[in-house]
Amino acid sequence: MYVQGFVIPVSEGNQDAYRDVAAKFWAIAKDYGALSQIECWEADVKDGHTTDFRRAVQAQGDEKIVFSWMTWPDRATAEASHEKLMADPRMETEFGAPDGSDMPFDGKRMIIGGFEPLFIGEV
Repeated sequence: MYVQGFVIPVSEGNQDAYRDVAAKFWAIAKDYGALSQIECWEADVKDGHTTDFRRAVQAQGDEKIVFSWMTWPDRATAEASHEKLMADPRMETEFGAPDGSDMPFDGKRMIIGGFEPLFIGEV
């Protein structure tokens, strides 16, 4: 398994719009091998002493933190999907401008990273 994780600041008023974007992205990503997508809206994010989620993404005013991740069978599948996803015509149809200016968040402040699981505990 391979996990791509994201932290994104989203204006509180854009929660529904963000949810719609996430659902539309999932409809495309699963076609390229994604196994799951989890989108979490801030419920209890405290300010830290040295750093925290808000500082990491320079959250402002009414912005809430979105913590999300997508799982893939392996890193190769995740990496191979990237170019295919970006070239898929549904991306422009569903999300508009290629620079992301039509999105309900500022993508320049999004943190993204790829991770290999170290431990998975499940019930």
